[in-house]
Amino acid sequence: MNDSIQTAEAGTGQRIVLVTGPSGAGRSTAINVLEDLGFEAIDNLPLSILPRLLDGPPPNRPMALGLDVRNRDFSVNALIETIDRLGDISGITPDLLYLDAQRDVLLRRYSETRRRHPMSPGESADEGIRRELDLLVPIRARADILIETSDLSPHDLRAELEGFFAGKGGRTLAVSVNSFSYKRGLPRGMDMVFDCRFLRNPYWNPALRALDGRDEDVADYIAEDSRALPFFDKVRELTLMLLPAYREEGKAHFAIGFGCTGGQHRSVALTELLSKALADEDWQVSIRHRELERRETVLPGSRNAS
Repeated sequence: MNDSIQTAEAGTGQRIVLVTGPSGAGRSTAINVLEDLGFEAIDNLPLSILPRLLDGPPPNRPMALGLDVRNRDFSVNALIETIDRLGDISGITPDLLYLDAQRDVLLRRYSETRRRHPMSPGESADEGIRRELDLLVPIRARADILIETSDLSPHDLRAELEGFFAGKGGRTLAVSVNSFSYKRGLPRGMDMVFDCRFLRNPYWNPALRALDGRDEDVADYIAEDSRALPFFDKVRELTLMLLPAYREEGKAHFAIGFGCTGGQHRSVALTELLSKALADEDWQVSIRHRELERRETVLPGSRNAS
């Protein structure tokens, strides 16, 4: 990537949303919605052009850039490098928005439109979908905002995107609560992170090992630790104190992370608990369990200590 991307430091406060995902998952719809929300939207942008786009005087509004496998210089490594470089630039706030859908849903959508898949122009759409999903696995894992569109209509997708990116008088704050494993490092873009590794670990209970923190038995087991509920109460109190202040500052998205050893039990349980508490206070909340998603889509059947 050309080092001239560093000139974007002049663009203090510039928000850039990189929009990607498998063909047919709703990327074009998302670009149109963001444009309607006031973003400067550019679809099918070659990555090599991005440094020149950011060079010079900063734009006066946020940008939404659509990226997909049809771009002539698209590669997973190039996109990851772009994400890392943007994140290191002072004054740039990058978000990777990933639109996803189940394989059978993507196939149905292609069957309905009778379009050729860009990754299998001379073969079946199913083969192209498989190739593209495999190719995009590392990109999906880096997403700051992941929206599963399998059960969403275009209207529903618009509502989801407005929740993340639109403002009610500029004062809307979308909150995401994330669980993760410290073995794989901190997720990108976290605003506040809590370490759950001091709590009792369900992994060492054979009856709970194969379950995760969404299971009631696991949550109850963790709650039996005398430190668990006082810890959660303090986190909840701190979060509810901070969120209104960040909203008043004009922040559009606030990401909270809970980490444990394997990202399966303790962090998941606390993520679920805080998400419910915030939703009960009328905050718009989304949940992401990074390691559970990875286990289900990348390493099916694997188990990690948590």
